[in-house]
Order: sequence, then C-alpha cells, then structure tokens
Amino acid sequence: MKTLFLAWQDKRLRADHVDGTRAWFPIGRLDAEPKDFHYRFAYTRGVLQAKDKAGFQPLDAFPKFDTLYESSELFPLFQNRLISTKREDYAEYLQRLSLTPERADPFEILAISGGGRQTDNLEVFPKIQARRDGSFSCRFFLHGWRHVNAPSQDRLNALRPGEPLQVSVELNNPATGVAVQLETANDYFMVGWAPRYLIHDVLQAIAGGPSNMIARVVQLNPPPAPHNQRVLVELEGRLTAGYEPMSSDEFLPLRS
Repeated sequence: MKTLFLAWQDKRLRADHVDGTRAWFPIGRLDAEPKDFHYRFAYTRGVLQAKDKAGFQPLDAFPKFDTLYESSELFPLFQNRLISTKREDYAEYLQRLSLTPERADPFEILAISGGGRQTDNLEVFPKIQARRDGSFSCRFFLHGWRHVNAPSQDRLNALRPGEPLQVSVELNNPATGVAVQLETANDYFMVGWAPRYLIHDVLQAIAGGPSNMIARVVQLNPPPAPHNQRVLVELEGRLTAGYEPMSSDEFLPLRS
C-alpha cells in the first residue's frame, strides 16, 4: 500500500507565527493499491486542529469530515496536481524529479513534487515507510534556500550530484521553532532546510546517534527550473526498531 498525506496552509498571518510565516496542518490521508485500482481518502485528526485554530472547512471534493471516500480512480483533487503526459515539457519535468517514464507513476510524482498549485493552499507529501530494520529513505526538494545568505546561495549553485550534506537540528527557527537544516559536509555552508513534515521523525533518528541520518544531493536543477525545484535531496535514516513514522495524533484518520 502507498500513502500520501494532504496538508493545508492557513494563509492568514497570526500573532503566534512570526517572520511572515503561516501555519500548516496535515488534514487528510490518501491510501492506494494502484495495481488493484483502489483508492481511499479520509480526513486525519489534524483537520480538527485546522478547524479549531484556523477555521478550516471541508474541501468541496470531500465535503464531510467523518466519511471514508473510496474510488477505483485517483481522486480529481490529486489527479489535477499532475501535469499532462501530453505536454511538450513532460520529459523535462520528469528529469527535474529524477524520474524515468517507467518509475513515473502518479504517487511517485506527487511524493516528490508536492503537487502544489498556485490556485490553492494545499500540498502533498509521502508517508515515511520504515523497513523492518528501522531504516528509511525519502526524496524532497530543498526548502528555504532563497532565505540563506549570498555565500551559501553561491555554494548551493556549485552543488554536485552525490555530494554529501550534513543534517543538523536548529532550535530557534522563526517559522517552526525546531527545524532540520542541511549544510555542505566539507565546508559547512547552510544551504536550506528539510520539509516540516520530516522534523519529528528526523529528530527521532538523530536521537539514536548522528550517524543514523545522512543526506546527499541527487541533482541540481538550474534556471529556468522553478525555484522550489532547485535542489533534489535524498535523506536516509534509521529509526528505533518498532517505531512507526508519522503515527502521531494529527496523522491518524478520523474514519478508517
């Protein structure tokens, strides 16, 4: 089974969020058995936080919080976040995601791209799947690199595929409080951050020892690639045996 989470951002600036940031909430979960053409969507308990703290209302595509939605096709809300395979730049798009046509199923594309659209404030991210020995891996585009200083941006533009990155914890990030930052391993330029949804599980892995977490550059996508797809990173870690990633209350379905 494959799982994607759906996150919603409160676009309003609030007093408890500084530096122009806005709160994100995981609100839904999409489970799929693509080979069996079976898809299920349910709101997660995070939607209750979004409702209470930010006035979130059900999405038009899924109008009831307490309903389990099932379909033999990928729901339009997710399908519409994929670009058409008929577009002239489709092959170039897959190349930016480091995907081949053979690997480019909708879930892989959404897991890496995030499925963002300018017309709404939703984002898709994958559930981290730990193997039996606790190891896991995931790929994501580097966040926040445009907010680092000029020397770090220059260093970022010189990154090479396979280059190692050091993973460290930032304790006073103005947007999230605790954050996971990435810096070059040899000369210590801080080049950006891991996505917010990884923070809790990365902290769990690092608590078991710094060697439990490594990262590397998959590829650099220079302009005219979109700025939010500039640096593709692969993160590998090891969690305590028996620990289930993304299992806190906000990720649990309201209806299963």
